[in-house]
Parts: sequence; structure tokens; C-alpha cells
Amino acid sequence: MWQSFRKKLLITIVSLLILLLLIAGFVLKSYAPTTIDYQTFNTLLKNNMVDEATLGDRYVIVKSGSQEFRIPKELVDLTELYKHVPVKLQEDYTYVYNGAILLILAFFVGYLIYYLSRQKREPIPVQHQIQIAPANEVEEGFEIRPEVSHLTFDDVAGIAEVKEELEEIIDFLKNPKKYLDFGVRMPKGVLLVGPPGVGKTLIAKAVAGEAGVPFFYQSGSAFVQIYVGMGAKRVRELFKKAKQMSPSIIFIDEIDAVGKARGGMRNDEREATLNQLLTEMDGFKDSSEVIVIGATNKIEVLDEALLRPGRFDRRIFVSLPNREDRAKILEIYLKKIPHNVDIEQLAAATVGFSGAALSSLVNEAALNAIRQGRKIVTMEDFEAVKRKVIFGKKKVATLSEREKEVQAIYQVAKGMVAYWFDHPFEKISLFGSDFQEIDREILSKSDLLVKLKVLLAGYVALKVIFGEEFSICAEDVKRAKLLAEEMVSHYAMGDRIFGDMNDVERVVEEILGELREFFGSKKEQLQELSKLVQERESITKKEIAEVLGGVF
Repeated sequence: MWQSFRKKLLITIVSLLILLLLIAGFVLKSYAPTTIDYQTFNTLLKNNMVDEATLGDRYVIVKSGSQEFRIPKELVDLTELYKHVPVKLQEDYTYVYNGAILLILAFFVGYLIYYLSRQKREPIPVQHQIQIAPANEVEEGFEIRPEVSHLTFDDVAGIAEVKEELEEIIDFLKNPKKYLDFGVRMPKGVLLVGPPGVGKTLIAKAVAGEAGVPFFYQSGSAFVQIYVGMGAKRVRELFKKAKQMSPSIIFIDEIDAVGKARGGMRNDEREATLNQLLTEMDGFKDSSEVIVIGATNKIEVLDEALLRPGRFDRRIFVSLPNREDRAKILEIYLKKIPHNVDIEQLAAATVGFSGAALSSLVNEAALNAIRQGRKIVTMEDFEAVKRKVIFGKKKVATLSEREKEVQAIYQVAKGMVAYWFDHPFEKISLFGSDFQEIDREILSKSDLLVKLKVLLAGYVALKVIFGEEFSICAEDVKRAKLLAEEMVSHYAMGDRIFGDMNDVERVVEEILGELREFFGSKKEQLQELSKLVQERESITKKEIAEVLGGVF
């Protein structure tokens, strides 16, 4: 019996040793820094993203935030590295690892001897068994069912320009043969871009309702799973179902949750899901009668592969509603509510409200009327609840007349410079503008100088009109500084090929001088256009051209 016990003990100890070595190897491997190439290392270094560096025998280990990366030592210019970050020599921690392993081993052996000696006296009852949840339980709550949308464009107000963009998509879904016979390929994907609450989901449902086709709704976050491969499986199932029921629409809300730009040093479940989404969109034939509509308010974080031709070919920007749009939206929401309200006056008083915010405002006003025991909603109800709805919204929604004037001049100045120097855009509004990136692989110094002028236009115009600077300029000024630095240091577009901060300052000062001269000569037009924007909240490129006396 003792021989049997010793045999069991020996087998168990050997097994534990093997297991321990495997665990130690796995731990050491998992804690080893990720190896990066020289280009990635150089990008981290040039952007001041390296906190410190450690020199080893074969590798240089760099720390960036909470992450560590390594690069072969022969690829690194150590002199350049010493200039940028603190550098230290790698210490030998081998004895620490060996000591830890011996300590763990001693603990396990001691515990094993104690455990087996107890087993001789008290057999452990075999009652508890491991239970594995059925595989289908991870899919609980996820069922792909198409919706039948009864919404039409008549139910969604304030999106006239968006409607025009989507008319041919609707016609294609209704009459695909007309386009296919003509050899025309419809966009596989349409990306709706805009701030939260502007009605991107309603627009997608209205497209499905107008076309009379099945509508598959999924949130991007629904694809992001902790289970390996589950997100990709959901994507496959969604597209398979949509193809079976074509013509149809797939709508992916918050697509940025799954479509964020992939990093070269990561390969997680979200990236696998994104890869599957890209594969499915590439798998569409030109004759496929499935349109994918995505919605996001963070287009800048999306992976470039999603935005390339053949995937989300068409991008539609949905901005906050202007005064005229808000009046139409309020008219729809107030249609079934007894009221005595001047809709035009209410629209003027809700600057910066999205469609969703207007819906909340009308609902809160109606509740307030009920609480007061009245059967008709009045302007007093809206005034009583307006602050409640605004609370938590961006401060831009509650601009004073002075702030509206500053905002208008700031945006108009950028529009005037963009028109005068031929930077692409369609219109500007009180709360933003749709300036487009110059879509060329090769950019000249003149192209980048124009971009600099647009970024700094509002800063200079406010100084010309009010004689002081405003915090509204912060983001554009920051971008302008980075662009000027990139022009000088990266593209050698300064006075010298090895430019420094003095060259950057000269580039920016020259631009500021040109802009001061420009707005000094066009001060009246600047103020005229800013008044138009304050009244109407948006103006087109054509209207700017008319005031400046140019050709559209």
C-alpha cells in the first residue's frame, strides 16, 4: 500500500513539475514585450510617445504608457535615442524568476503530501462534476429578425439634403433591374455621419420604409463579444440572412464600436469581427440587392479599410437642424398634442437642439402641462422645462446673443477663406462646417498652406473684429501648429531642409499676416455674412460667393 502511495506521489510530482514549467514558460512569454519594426518605433519616438528605454543584450525595450515594446538593438540609433528619452541598462531578473519557481514548487509539494496523507484516511466523495454550459447559451438574446419599417420621409423632418442623397438608393432597391441592365453599380455601403440625436436611425428606417424592403438593425456593440469568434459568427449570420431576403437593408448603428482603426500590435476579438465585416462587404456581387447603412459620430476613428471604395462608397453628413428644420421637426412632434405655441418662435429659441432633444423637449412640456392640470401646451411649459432638457447637453446649445455672434464670425471666416483659396466645401453653419480633406495622394506646399489658412481664419477674424482672442479657436490653432510643424520637419517645406521651431514660427506668422490683410480689406463682407448665419444658422458656398463678388 505504501509502495502504491509513493508511486502516485512520484507521478503527481513529475506531472506538477511539467505543468509548472509550462506555466512558467507561458508567463514569461506573455510578459515579453511585443516586437515592433523600425517604422513603428520611429513613429512613437517622433511623436514623444516613448517614456523611457532599456538597453538589453539583443533588444532595446521602450515603454509607452502602460505598454512595452522591443526592437532589435542594431536598428536603433542610440545617440538619437539618448536625446529624446531617459535610457537605462537592463537588469538581470533571472534569479528572481528561479526563486519564484522554487517557492511555488515547494508550496505545491508540501500541499500535495498533506493532501495525499488525508486521502489515505478520508476518501473524498465524488459528487461535484464540472458542468459546461450548452454552446447555444452564448447566443441567448441574439436573434436575427428583419423589421418591417412603416416610417417614410414624411415622418422625418429637417433632412431635405439627406433625402436627395438617398433617393437613388431607394429607387435601386425598388427597381434594381433598371440599374443592373444599364450596367450601373449601386454603392454597397452608405455611411451616415453626424452628432448623436440627429436622426440617423430614423433616416435608415425611412429608407427601408420608402423602398418597402426588410430592415435588419444591429448595434455595433452587439458584435463585440468576449467569446472568441462569436462576433465574426454574428456578422456572417446577419449578412447571410440579409442576402436570403434581398432586396434588403442592413443598418449597423454605432459602427465605430466594431470598426475602429486596427493597430499593428493588436489582434483581439474586435479586430476579427471587423475583418469578417470587411470580408462580407467584399463578398457582395455587383448584382447584390443588399445595401449596408452604417451610422457613426466618430468617422475619424474608423479603419481606413472600411472607407475605401467598394465598401462604404457614399458618406452622408447629417448635421444639427437649423431654424427652418427645427420648425418642421417641432410641427411633426406637436401634431398630435393640443397646443397654443408659435412654432417659429420656439424654433428660434432652441438653437443647437438635435431632433432627439426636440422630441424630449415637446414630451417634457406636455408632461408639465398635465402636472399643472391644463389640457393645452403653451410656451410657458416649454420655458419651464427647457433648462431640464438642456442640462447635460453641450454648452453650445445655450449660446447667448454675444456668443452666437462670435460663433458666426468664427465659422464665416473659415468659409470665406476656403472659398477665396479654393478649399473644397459645400456650406457652413453656426455649429460646424463640412470642409473636406483634399483627396490627393500628393500634396504641394500650396495645398497645405491653404489648409493652414482655413484653420487659422477664425482666430484672425475674431482678433480683427473684437480685438482679442477667444477659446473657441483652441482646437483649430492646435491643429494648425501640428500641421506647420509637420510641413517643416517632415516635408522640408520651410526655409531649410533641416527645419526647426523658428522655421515653424515663420510659416505660421506669414499666414497670420496674410489673413490679417485679407480680413482687414473684407471686414464689411465678414460682418454681413455673419449676420446671415446668425439669422439662418447656415449659408452655402454660393451665397458666400455672391457676397464676395466672386464666381461660383
